[in-house]
Amino acid sequence: MPKRPRPRSPARPRPVRSDNLKPEVAQHVRALGASVVGFAPVERWAAHGEVPESYRPEAIWPTARTVVVFAVPMLLPVLESTPSINYQEMYDTSNRLLDDIGYRLATWLCERGHATVFLPRDGYGSLDVLLENPLGSFSHTYAAKYAGLGTVGVSRNLLTPKWGPRVRFGSVFTALQLAGDKELPGELCNRCGICERLCPTQAIRARTDGIIGDLDKDACTRHHIELKKETRWPCGICAKVCPVGQDRRLFDSRSTKRYLDEKTAIEANPADPRYRGLVHLRRHGSRGARIV
Repeated sequence: MPKRPRPRSPARPRPVRSDNLKPEVAQHVRALGASVVGFAPVERWAAHGEVPESYRPEAIWPTARTVVVFAVPMLLPVLESTPSINYQEMYDTSNRLLDDIGYRLATWLCERGHATVFLPRDGYGSLDVLLENPLGSFSHTYAAKYAGLGTVGVSRNLLTPKWGPRVRFGSVFTALQLAGDKELPGELCNRCGICERLCPTQAIRARTDGIIGDLDKDACTRHHIELKKETRWPCGICAKVCPVGQDRRLFDSRSTKRYLDEKTAIEANPADPRYRGLVHLRRHGSRGARIV
């Protein structure tokens, strides 16, 4: 009996290599509102081996060849008011902008014949969902690392040279095969321990065997649930107190000692001139109007 031919797997589309497009894509992303942009070939996920296979770009969308990562900053003086409605509004604005940039970039590339997929910035429906499953379907943090935009610190935030961890990321997957940007050669985190010390729930724990710390995701999420009830979320303390970033010089906020003193000083004297502006912002727009 003649052997039946084996069914052939569907042919994978050939990636389009066009490094000439890379500057144009980067320029377009910035024109859409991003302050930072980088490019990561999908092979870097396997090369590093830090991200489980099912969370890598090719596992999510096999056509992916390059991940375009972009970011917008969290402005330090507003972040310093956390927890407050002011930081919440900036956080929400950044999410809307990132999703808008991602969607518009993806459709812009698709209209030019380059298959591209947009991923939302926060891939979860509610904080209660995060208690059940504390993982998103894709890590923009590691995408940003592999795109050469920064390194992951003790707090598990992505630290960048210009903004430290005070920056938020979005990503798109594209079939375009573009040259990757160089990854940063050294760690930006100096292991000062201030994020661990000032975490309101002691959810961050430094490790002795590497830079990236342990994170109690359950404690962190439950704290955010309480802050959301008070209409002044997210927390952001770990990003606020990190000394890394050129933005500290820009905003003349290079000393982090005042963060160590903040809670005790405000409780003793809410009119303390060092914290008067922060107390003012926290007294308005939130339930309870707590000043620390």
